Amino acid sequence: MPRALITGVSGQTGSYLAENLLARGWEVHGIQRDDAPDPAIPERVVPHTADLVDFPAVRRVVDEVEPDVTVNLAALSSVAVAWARPLEVAQLNGTAVANLLDAVRSLPDRPGARRGFVQASSAEMFGQAAESPQSETTPIAPVNPYGASKAYAHALVGAYRAAGLRASSVILYNHESPRRPEAFVTRKITAGVARISRGEQSELVLGNLDARRDWGWAPDYAEAMARIAQSLTEGDTASADFVVATGESHTIRDFVAAAFAAAGIDDWQHLVRVDPQFVRPTDATEMRGDAGRIRHALGWAPTKTFDAVVAAMVAADLEP
Repeated sequence: MPRALITGVSGQTGSYLAENLLARGWEVHGIQRDDAPDPAIPERVVPHTADLVDFPAVRRVVDEVEPDVTVNLAALSSVAVAWARPLEVAQLNGTAVANLLDAVRSLPDRPGARRGFVQASSAEMFGQAAESPQSETTPIAPVNPYGASKAYAHALVGAYRAAGLRASSVILYNHESPRRPEAFVTRKITAGVARISRGEQSELVLGNLDARRDWGWAPDYAEAMARIAQSLTEGDTASADFVVATGESHTIRDFVAAAFAAAGIDDWQHLVRVDPQFVRPTDATEMRGDAGRIRHALGWAPTKTFDAVVAAMVAADLEP
């Protein structure tokens, strides 16, 4: 039975990944920041407590678990929050990855298997990319503190891989689900539309409606990471970087329109207001990924269309 250690296990993608690996027969452990029980952590996940920027604490957990594969999904992942708390985002998204990589590298290989590491990188690393779609070879040029912190961690993974660690950075594009917190614009939209449809909210207040993003279904992206983790325990295929994306981009306005359509509201323009306070200081115009490498190497492909993703989120928010 392969053993995984997941950071960020209570988050959207971490919880889906834990459920996916458990269904595959893995033993799954997760790191949380404090001892309080977290209902967001799936059942059968063995919890451990550590602050990821505390190297001795991280080392103790890694030594105790002796994972075959460590998956790092812990991050301060809001671009808006990263502008307000740049030091914290640098520590959690960057320094913590150095801690984890060094702890994993120090472990001896288990009989019949070598240690693996999977890092959740982000398309925000590409910033205002000159090319679209972006691939694993697109130049990294972040335009916000979140993207910069992810770029540092991404480079660290490459350095440790060059030094002999079986490691993969998974460059995740936007991926959504009903488990996405309302601090993110997509869930803000679907939850707001649900409240408007029930007469509980009068309008939706947003920022830049013209930004284009590549949105997928979070369980699909967890499946991609599970395939990479599985491959790291079996061969050398996954010891590389992979873009995980749908290859399609849509504007925030498209997302809003799809959400209102899913709620049965056709005339919605008067229900949406743009507020400059929600416009980021810098924002990539378009993010669209080329997932050709993971399609060919591991047979991964998205299962839900853009409209289906939005509809699923709205349906969950409409439930009593």
